Amino acid sequence: MSILDNRPALAKQVNDVAEVAGYLWQKGWAERNGGNITVNVTDCVDDAMRALPAITEPIAIGVTLPHLKGCWFYCKGTNRRMRDLARWPMQNGSIIRITDDCAHYEIVADEPVMPTSELPSHLSVHNYLIAKGSPYKASVHTHPIELVAMSHNPEFLKKDVLTNLLWSMIPETKAFCPRGLGIVPYMLPSSVELADATIKAIDDDYDVVMWEKHGVFSVGPDVLEAFDMIDVLTKSAIIYQDAKSMGFTPDGMSAAQMKEISDVFHLPK
Repeated sequence: MSILDNRPALAKQVNDVAEVAGYLWQKGWAERNGGNITVNVTDCVDDAMRALPAITEPIAIGVTLPHLKGCWFYCKGTNRRMRDLARWPMQNGSIIRITDDCAHYEIVADEPVMPTSELPSHLSVHNYLIAKGSPYKASVHTHPIELVAMSHNPEFLKKDVLTNLLWSMIPETKAFCPRGLGIVPYMLPSSVELADATIKAIDDDYDVVMWEKHGVFSVGPDVLEAFDMIDVLTKSAIIYQDAKSMGFTPDGMSAAQMKEISDVFHLPK
């Protein structure tokens, strides 16, 4: 029996993660066990779930996160593949709850699958989002080929250079990723420094952050929205690179055209 049985709201959250995991694999953004997904599912927790015993001893997060007291998360498992998560989400991920000391977590269901090694980074971001009063519940880290390729060009790593280039490729990019793309210089994966830099970039009002030569980290109200922003940014990167491969640099939309989109759709300036 699964914890998802007779809990349609929780089952939908997990099934949405499985759907996105399938997309990440199909697009080639999730080689081997690459990428991570973490979703705050606290709103789906009922009294019977709260009474469930843990299936592991408390495990140290490595940092104290005071705003996560009483929170529950669905997390991709460490060393698990997105292609397997897409088919068997509760065998390749787990539901955890944060203990009252805000420094440990327990695995509650369905199996003792250890969460991603990047869990401290993901949870630190969620702690920040809750502290800020953000409605965002989902975080997605993946390796979009075209965006990672562009991060190897130092020119694109200057503030908002890549944002404006990608916005200019197709109107939908600014409409559906209106805060653009933040940039974090290369840092060791899973490090505290990378987590802190990501939070700083999100605090600067980005929803999607490029980790130089590594991948992207996206936050959103749900996992599908977090994925969609990465998807539209990558579409723009492909348009740019296709034009370059045909021997010309695309003109892109003008600043006036992009301002018109912002005005019509009431987007952030």
